[in-house]
Amino acid sequence: MRDVECGKGSYYAPVREPFMPRDAHEMSEVEVRGRIITLAFDSDETLFIAFYRKLQQGIPEGTGIILRGSVVTNKRFEDGTPFDSLGKGTSDLDVTLVGKKVMEAWVSDGYYLPGLHTKPLCDEDPDIAPSLNPLRESLQQLIGRPVNIQATSSLVLYAREVLFGEAYHVVVEPGKDA
Repeated sequence: MRDVECGKGSYYAPVREPFMPRDAHEMSEVEVRGRIITLAFDSDETLFIAFYRKLQQGIPEGTGIILRGSVVTNKRFEDGTPFDSLGKGTSDLDVTLVGKKVMEAWVSDGYYLPGLHTKPLCDEDPDIAPSLNPLRESLQQLIGRPVNIQATSSLVLYAREVLFGEAYHVVVEPGKDA
């Protein structure tokens, strides 16, 4: 495997099958990123970059972009089955946006915790953040799989990691005012 420069000083190393069963908490950031690119982007780093850049262009400046869920862990929360176990493109991509400004895109009843953590924008609830839904749909077309988007505060993201041990991958760091 060779490392290829990608983004802001990070590197991507393709992840081969032996890495897939490993717990994300035991993996380096490079390995987790490699897992994500392998699983959700068919090992195409260019597609991954196109995805997050398109997302970044459609959200307020300074908003963090986080990937969570089975693309990070390679296990569905509900039943422990691997990512895309029902076929290519069947698993969704869980995107969490970190920032106060982006939360303004959600309707008033679109929060689990008002002002701190939103419900997901998804195929089942496309009107929960109507201004972001066209972006979400274009991201789905780009990568050929469902995309769910939530917004949260840094506090909730931190609490989910510490209290519940939820693994996630930071694609774009939130700005200082997020």
